[in-house]
Amino acid sequence: MKTVFSPLHAGHGGQMELVAGEIVPGFEKPSRAEFIRARVESEKLGPILAPKEHALDAAKRVHRADYIDFLPTVWPLWQEAGYPGSAMPFTWPTRGLRADVRPTRIDALMGYYSFDAGATFVKGTWDAIKSSYDVGLTAAEIVKAGERTAFALCRPPGHHAGAAFMGGYCFINNAAVVAQWYRDQGAARVAILDVDYHHGNGTQEIFYERDDVLVLNLHGDPNTEYPFFLGHADERGVGRGEGFNHNYPMPAGTPWTKWSEALEDACNKLTAYGPDVVVVSLGVDTFEKDPISQFKLKSEDYPRIGERIARLGLPTLFVMEGGYAVEEIGVNAVGVLTGFEGA
Repeated sequence: MKTVFSPLHAGHGGQMELVAGEIVPGFEKPSRAEFIRARVESEKLGPILAPKEHALDAAKRVHRADYIDFLPTVWPLWQEAGYPGSAMPFTWPTRGLRADVRPTRIDALMGYYSFDAGATFVKGTWDAIKSSYDVGLTAAEIVKAGERTAFALCRPPGHHAGAAFMGGYCFINNAAVVAQWYRDQGAARVAILDVDYHHGNGTQEIFYERDDVLVLNLHGDPNTEYPFFLGHADERGVGRGEGFNHNYPMPAGTPWTKWSEALEDACNKLTAYGPDVVVVSLGVDTFEKDPISQFKLKSEDYPRIGERIARLGLPTLFVMEGGYAVEEIGVNAVGVLTGFEGA
């Protein structure tokens, strides 16, 4: 299995975030990707390739153009304003406020284009975002060219980013970008299987009215788990998209025995849909030791995930999302991949 990886991700480091009333160092840090890359090497998974440069056209197929154009300007505008620290929003156009008028100040723009204070910027953030996008598309091209699978070691992750908003450490939705890219390259149907602990709210929002991209999310119950405001079981799509969005919210403490039942049902729905390619939003924050998640999967469970996905018998692209138990993230993420390869 070929892995695509860019060292430019490390420029997005030292950023701060707002959590439970405190400004703290971001849980989403460079060591996450480095542990995974090291495990890819030690397990001899396959070659690690640098990404090719891509124009932002593919990003604008799933994100609003003004949002994508805004992202490279954040840090320069923040510096120009003379603000210290990480570029971070502090006010949002919620219910009762106007969201139809784009403000001009950078701190207001940060709120206009976000839904939380978790997607913050430092000097190297845009280069990391762009490299993550390039990683995703380069890996997608490998599968399109005939490989059975590839691994996009994306950082920062993407599945919380919607058509015109960032949040949850995510800026460009890499899984959504590559799913749309496959459609534009001729795939009749694409499926996105999101196994991250946190609901892929951005992915759901982007494809909610469509029947050409099936979205399946296995995640923590949004009544108690971030991102809270999306991910309920009754969210099944609207219009043409009705029946093409499936959520599997599960309570804190869910072990492999129950989690795997949801995976089995999702895989059965995926088989019935018959996509040309599967995009896996690979989050491993379902791990029992993850510091910001509440499921109870163990390291030996992750190869089983890969094995089940492999039994679908479909071209499969793995796109890295979350996972914050840094010492084990490499073992668990690569465990999925070796399970897939071994099957």
